[in-house]
Amino acid sequence: MRKITLKLLTKLPTRFVASGLILILILFIYGIVGSHLIMGLDFIDSIYYAVITMATVGYGDYTPHTGIQKIFATTLAIGGVAIFAYVFNLMLTSFQEKMSEYSKGAKKMKTIDDMDDYYILCGFGRVGKIVFEELTQRNQNVIVIDKDEDVCESIEESDSVVVLQADATENDLISELAGEKCNSVIISIGDDVSNLFIVLTIRENNQDTWIVSRASKLENIPRLRKAGADKIVSPEVIGGKNLYYESTRPHVLRLTVRHAPEELLDEFEVIVKHGCTLETIDYHFPGIETPLSRKIKTMDLEDGKKYDHYLKTHATAKEALENLYDSVNNIHSHLISGPDRATFDRLVEDLEKQEEIIGKNLTNKEIAKITRKNIK
Repeated sequence: MRKITLKLLTKLPTRFVASGLILILILFIYGIVGSHLIMGLDFIDSIYYAVITMATVGYGDYTPHTGIQKIFATTLAIGGVAIFAYVFNLMLTSFQEKMSEYSKGAKKMKTIDDMDDYYILCGFGRVGKIVFEELTQRNQNVIVIDKDEDVCESIEESDSVVVLQADATENDLISELAGEKCNSVIISIGDDVSNLFIVLTIRENNQDTWIVSRASKLENIPRLRKAGADKIVSPEVIGGKNLYYESTRPHVLRLTVRHAPEELLDEFEVIVKHGCTLETIDYHFPGIETPLSRKIKTMDLEDGKKYDHYLKTHATAKEALENLYDSVNNIHSHLISGPDRATFDRLVEDLEKQEEIIGKNLTNKEIAKITRKNIK
């Protein structure tokens, strides 16, 4: 307790200490000058009289006799009492605030210790807020670290949410928390230099911690990966993809079909024939709303032929694909981009001649209702 008290006292705000010392110094100078001019004392005795009067000790060896002397002694004594009381009150108030902060911090650490596992979210800006909402919606334990006091106060804490006001680039706390109980550290600060430093700090002491970092600039992605980030997410890339998809939405078709693996190349030939691009393939497991998605992004027939040749020459890969198709009852969706709606109409017409088309632009929820009927 003694060490804690000394630590808190040494961290009193500088402005409180400075203002108190200035007031005491001003009163002390007033006491010395008044003792010399009004009480008629020499310099040494003036210092002595000013001190004992300010401290209200009053040994009685120097006694004011005239009216002006009594007024001077009275103002010096009252001033000393008032200033010392003011300074003491400042120190006491600041000490109580520090004790409160220490107690609050100890309570936060106790809450963290009681958590079985948690996610660390570093940075609570626009991106961080979205991540936080996603985590809390899934009832995950979250530790938010942000250096902005107003931001920290705006977050409601609970047994599953702890907010720590700290600068993660200057504090080793994040490295200490990123231990065995940490599921992942999510760094969402808008400054890539800060993100890089935090990644290095964590990775230095936690080799197995899963780190996901934001990258504001594409050129910093390799640096973050080299520093130790397991995943890097760039809002620029995501935003660019969203802008592209939104701009092509009138010319994007999600086609849900059913066919066997050996019909893959024939299907792809039809897609390429109409100048369309196969963006993704979603495999729909019976009754499960979220599909298994594969990015393809090709309109080159040679890519399809190479994949078909690969399957024919690699029995294990072919068997794995066949098992996947069996598990989804051959039902999957293609996200196809193309030049216009008329092209899609011709594409669908040709595909209907060789495979079963379940629906166009169906949602995952609608598809889940269809595949649920296949559950025996």
